[in-house]
Amino acid sequence: MFPTPTQASPVTVSIKDLETDAVPLSTLEEAFGPSSLGIILVKDLQERYVDLRRRVLSYSSLLAGLPEEKLAELENAQAKYLAGWSSGKETLKSGHYDTLKGSYYINCDFTASSLPQQPPSENPPDLNFPEYTSPTPWPSEHDLPGFRQSSKSLCTLIIDVAALVARACDRYGEARVEGYESGYLERVVRTSRTNKARLLHYFPMETDAFANGHGNDDVDGDTDGESNERQDEDDWCATHVDHGCLTGLTSAMYVDEAANPPVLSAAASSPYPEPLPELPTSPDPQSGLYIRDRRNRLTQVRMPRECLAFQTGEALELITRGRFKAVPHFVRGVSSGRQGQGQGGGVVEGRTQAKVARNTLAVFTQPNLNEVVDPSRGLDFAGFCREVIARNQ
Repeated sequence: MFPTPTQASPVTVSIKDLETDAVPLSTLEEAFGPSSLGIILVKDLQERYVDLRRRVLSYSSLLAGLPEEKLAELENAQAKYLAGWSSGKETLKSGHYDTLKGSYYINCDFTASSLPQQPPSENPPDLNFPEYTSPTPWPSEHDLPGFRQSSKSLCTLIIDVAALVARACDRYGEARVEGYESGYLERVVRTSRTNKARLLHYFPMETDAFANGHGNDDVDGDTDGESNERQDEDDWCATHVDHGCLTGLTSAMYVDEAANPPVLSAAASSPYPEPLPELPTSPDPQSGLYIRDRRNRLTQVRMPRECLAFQTGEALELITRGRFKAVPHFVRGVSSGRQGQGQGGGVVEGRTQAKVARNTLAVFTQPNLNEVVDPSRGLDFAGFCREVIARNQ
């Protein structure tokens, strides 16, 4: 049986306090420290954020609905499908391919800035890493008008906010971590050419998905009896930790694709497609983002649409010598058996036949490949990524 999760309110700060360096160090430790959930919400964002979020997350359904031959043109096998479109390419521990979601990866080198006060690195960049150096294969303007511009605008906004969170983390590191390089994390976030975004479309759940073992990552490989309940826990995205520094997350958009099929249609007064109608909440109160805290307790995290969330990754754990911890998390899908129940337990009218998809955007801020992330071993980010890949094979 799915365990009853804790309902927790993540630490929330105003972007105004980040801009003025007014966030107390104790607040950062509460958000990211050893006993934390490893997540912080940022409120009071620019007004244009809400519109950008809804527009880009609507594109996620439209993109996933393109013809197969169009999606194939957006794939990059050389980059291990980590640039452009990817669906059904990732092999889970169960041996099955993950067919329950589609991803569109954007290499965010367009946000990299140059800080003249920083000397050039003595280490040449490792260019033999197409997963991080391949250009993004964008769909044509004819297929998805405005998608490229809107996605770049939203990614840039998120990375700009991430840089402010990074600056706050730098203040903490300089005060609490011996030998911490002044301004390190903010510089990494602002100058990195390997920041990567992942626009996610979780397909509406099919009733036979679990019977086929797709989308699950049960380490025992057992698909009978009690283990089905464990598989159901992280059916849309298996438990994992991010390996970058800070991961910026939008709140999820839930779309009933039965009532509102994702079809390209121009808005009357805009060059962009009309955004899709968004459900006020998930029709399944148990779906969404979950975090396992430092004591292995399960916590469901909900965030307002007007906020951004930032989670800690493994590189940040290395950079802060373990003072900030990477957070294990997963996404639980919308179950057809649980649809129709609102957050208060009541029936949501007209939802029993819904085909609910979940769209979201994650932006992974991570160091340049030649940036040292573990001074004790002289390990740069490229070497660290290879360790992660070897560990997960």
